[in-house]
Amino acid sequence: MLKIKKGDTVKVITGKDKDKEGKVLSVDKKNAKVLVEGINMVTKHAKPSAANQNGGIIQKEAPLDISNVMYLHKGKATRVGFKMDGDKKVRFAKTTGEVID
Repeated sequence: MLKIKKGDTVKVITGKDKDKEGKVLSVDKKNAKVLVEGINMVTKHAKPSAANQNGGIIQKEAPLDISNVMYLHKGKATRVGFKMDGDKKVRFAKTTGEVID
């Protein structure tokens, strides 16, 4: 079970975009990768197609390894843990102990 979900706000902790923050657009569970809005931008040369009539050079996000991002809870980066809340398994912030969802 991965600790980061789609829609979470995360902070990049290593690499060329270190200390930048963004919203998770998608999570690839199989390869443990995340796509973060505006982070790890790459230049892609696209041929003209039905979706993109002109083609040309486009900027898009590339996946980051999930270990290179940290969950942001109330503006602070924190580790995430799991605990049982009654009979439900919930995520919680390790720094404050507060339940995330």
